[in-house]
Amino acid sequence: MDAMLVTGGAGFIGSNFVRYALNRYPDTQVVVLDALTYAGNLSNLDDSKDSDRLRFIQGDIRDRSQVDEAMRGVEAVVNFAAESHVDRSILDPSSFIETNYNGVNVLLEAARRLEVKRFLQVSTDEVYGHVPAGLSAEGDPLAPRNPYAASKAAAELLAQSYYITYGLPVLITRGGNTVGPYQYPEKVLPLFITNALEYKPLPVYGDGSAVRSYLYVEDHCSAIDRVLRNGQPGSAYNVGTNCEVSGRDLADRVLEILDRPANLREFVPDRSGHDLRYALDCGRVQSLGWRPAFDFDTMLKGTVQWYVDHQPWWQEIRNEDSYRSYYRKQYHER
Repeated sequence: MDAMLVTGGAGFIGSNFVRYALNRYPDTQVVVLDALTYAGNLSNLDDSKDSDRLRFIQGDIRDRSQVDEAMRGVEAVVNFAAESHVDRSILDPSSFIETNYNGVNVLLEAARRLEVKRFLQVSTDEVYGHVPAGLSAEGDPLAPRNPYAASKAAAELLAQSYYITYGLPVLITRGGNTVGPYQYPEKVLPLFITNALEYKPLPVYGDGSAVRSYLYVEDHCSAIDRVLRNGQPGSAYNVGTNCEVSGRDLADRVLEILDRPANLREFVPDRSGHDLRYALDCGRVQSLGWRPAFDFDTMLKGTVQWYVDHQPWWQEIRNEDSYRSYYRKQYHER
């Protein structure tokens, strides 16, 4: 692909994907469209900003003219742009519908008009809802249980309708809990790491028994790239691992790695409608030749070390009034 548009390319997974694409494909031009809302950070692209193959546009996926400008002339679109935190969706669901559904509608319409050759919608395993046993396969019903997951499921259905109705070559990936460099520190692992580094309590929901399967961001990027290039249009692909870890155990491991006292782990009231388990059957993406390269210990230690080595990056975020306000509402006022 000579040119691709990466929306949300200054966010966590998006910026890592931009870096991955530029490094792997020396002839590919990458256009990034990002609104630079609270979790979008231009510094996430610092090591790529001088590339003559990267073009950055600050803009909103809900704005048709900005989307048209960014998409014109590209062959592929990878949409990472989204409000993405479950806790924030519980506090303010409307913004999730606006970006995650209405914004996707604008992107799909532009892709249809401009005859884009591949459109990949980055989704989440949370569209399946709570999975008490077994593994979720791509043909299973979608059963989202919070506004974030519902907005992502709705966007998937809309994207699928563009494939069926208009023949737009849509692909969907449903990723597991992703960790790694540049993840905004409200998410569970960077929250635990940065709190531990400052000797602050690590807030664990409920009794800490909820489990997640963790996926390293580089593995996630390689899977998205594989689906973009080799996936079957109209299909969804689960992307994950079998690294199931409870919130309680994750906090303990972080404290152990950083040599912090175990009593920093603190149980807090559970979130509303908390899904206690997600688990993915990844046979479909594996049939394309993809396998994760990082085991849990490697991804955990590597992520912890990145936050140790990049303290100015996350300290600036944590000192912002918006972050402090969110943290107070989420963990103190509740």
